[in-house]
Amino acid sequence: MSVPATPRGAAAPPGQPRKAATAAWIGSALEYYDFFIYGSAAALIFPEVFFDESDPATATLLSLATFGVAYAARPVGALVLGHFGDKLGRKKIMVFTLMLMGLSTFLIGCLPTRDQVGTLAPVLLVLCRVLQGISAAGEQASANSMTLEHAPPGRRGFFTSFTLSGTQGGQLLATLVFIPVAAMPEDQLLSWGWRVPFWLSVAVAVVGYVIRRKLDETPAFAQQAAEQGVVKMPLVVLLREHWADVLRVIAGALIASVSTIFTVWALAYATSDAVGMSRTAMLWVGALANLVALAAIPLWATLSDRIGRRPVYLIGAAGSAVTMFLYLWAVSTGSYPLTFALGILCFGVVYSAANGVWPAFYGEMFTTRVRLSGVAIGTQIGFAAAGFAVTFAARIAGPGGDDWSAVALFTAALCVPPVIAALSARETHRVPTEALGVRPVRATTEPEKVTA
Repeated sequence: MSVPATPRGAAAPPGQPRKAATAAWIGSALEYYDFFIYGSAAALIFPEVFFDESDPATATLLSLATFGVAYAARPVGALVLGHFGDKLGRKKIMVFTLMLMGLSTFLIGCLPTRDQVGTLAPVLLVLCRVLQGISAAGEQASANSMTLEHAPPGRRGFFTSFTLSGTQGGQLLATLVFIPVAAMPEDQLLSWGWRVPFWLSVAVAVVGYVIRRKLDETPAFAQQAAEQGVVKMPLVVLLREHWADVLRVIAGALIASVSTIFTVWALAYATSDAVGMSRTAMLWVGALANLVALAAIPLWATLSDRIGRRPVYLIGAAGSAVTMFLYLWAVSTGSYPLTFALGILCFGVVYSAANGVWPAFYGEMFTTRVRLSGVAIGTQIGFAAAGFAVTFAARIAGPGGDDWSAVALFTAALCVPPVIAALSARETHRVPTEALGVRPVRATTEPEKVTA
């Protein structure tokens, strides 16, 4: 591989930080639109389309389990895509992941139903979901590495937050698309209406390619490749030099359980016979919460550039444990005003503190030569557990699926490892980019020369 040499400590060309952040935002939005329309469909549509309608509770459980399958595939995707991302560069992985996600999601919209092909239908559904998981495994890590390594000094938190605000934008778009779909007459919804959001994903491949193909490789990666060469086996170096940080990222990534419980389980619970809230109203809760998150994420990230990653992350992790309990309680009452208010507070405001900061917080734990592998592998193992949190929640909720307090306590317990991980991590918001992951460095805003 040929990588142009870059002088030590060289900054990104003018305009590249903003261009990288924009590419990360739009790409992540399009990618996670695909990923989250599956979550809405798994909660509202797939139990009737792909599973046995004679046992609704089991059908819902199996449908939610397919949502978690993608998270199980993500660690495998992280190993492969992290390896190539640290060898070939961030840009190539960013383009590949969008193309794969667009294709796999479009295919889901083309699948035959259980009535048409029997048990082959859920098998094909799971295979497509695995491809979605592999794609998502490389998307955030490559976009985070791209934006972090392009970011100017003192603003890494702000620029890397665009990846996660893009994720929330994709979730918002997925919800808005599903609102009119869910309002369709039942026969049209189950026959063809549910397929439309998946077919729209063909735009992902086109738009993603146009946006990302002209993006420059990061100065940090080019410099490292020119001076030291790329690492032949990033995983070996990662586990030898950064094993403790990988464990921290795995523990920290469990905070994503808040997102999956909010997005999938709470939606299924609220619209079940136990509560009886309308599909459209609950989809609007998610839409408004994500709209607030779009503003909250960069604000929290900017705050972390000033006071540090750890305090902001801890607000999000600890606060989510409390506010998720309040949100699920509100849903259990059937009160729309309470549900809207506490849903926005929980997911839109408090969870955004951890969600907006982790791209910089995790990425700053690693050196450039293994950053993409470290973030990808650490987050995707943690996200795998978070994905199956929905399945466990369905079990914990009992036969009637209405024990919301048990699910709230379960979610709170999953917020404890992220708190411990943050408390044990170094504060890195003032460490120069070229010194990240090398050794503990005295806080400074001036670049330090680090020997290779």
